[in-house]
Amino acid sequence: MNVVITGGSRGIGAEAVRRFSALGHQVAFLYEKHHEAARAVAAETGAQAICCDVSDEAAVAAAFAGLPDTDLLITCAGIAYAGLVQDTTEAQWDRIFDVNVKGVFHAVRAVVPGMVRRQQGCIITVASIWGQCGASMEVPYSATKGAIISMTKALAQELGPSHIRVNCIAPGAILTDMLSGYSTEALEAFRLETPLELLGKSGYIADAMIYLASAEFVTGQVLGVNGGYYV
Repeated sequence: MNVVITGGSRGIGAEAVRRFSALGHQVAFLYEKHHEAARAVAAETGAQAICCDVSDEAAVAAAFAGLPDTDLLITCAGIAYAGLVQDTTEAQWDRIFDVNVKGVFHAVRAVVPGMVRRQQGCIITVASIWGQCGASMEVPYSATKGAIISMTKALAQELGPSHIRVNCIAPGAILTDMLSGYSTEALEAFRLETPLELLGKSGYIADAMIYLASAEFVTGQVLGVNGGYYV
């Protein structure tokens, strides 16, 4: 299976690259800035690393043009922003939407024609628990992740007749660089508010991806992988 993962140099995306490569799939991943991390993941897994800003339509089209037909697309690329809504600039708002939402749109549009032609394919988007319930001081981020959830459901209905499945994973608090701005006390509060009393690992999300990649009768779903924090 040919797998393409956006945002594959670090965190959840990098773990997805490792897991699908270990299963014997042909994996390529897109990344933007973290060249050393991307080279390390590529060397470790044998996956193909492609430097690409997913917010750039032409760059995404060029990246996919050099790849074989995609059987599985996983959209992990994303950025975070925390701050009061009244302090958020229009440029900050536009940038997070360009990467988190438009980036998914560009990648989906790149793979869908081939999937429709072959009448098969699978797309897994990555949203967030904050796209389901919202988060104080993360209005732009929450809005982008809510948009991804809605996009997933609409795509599942549009692409279902072409035998293309589209599902979404909504992670809870996962120990990646995106949580680096949180204090030890805040992370501990997350852990204690989670019924399983755990903070998530990237591997938990990769497990869900592997399931959704093979779940032939599952589409249009949002799978919360959050330890019970939001049900």
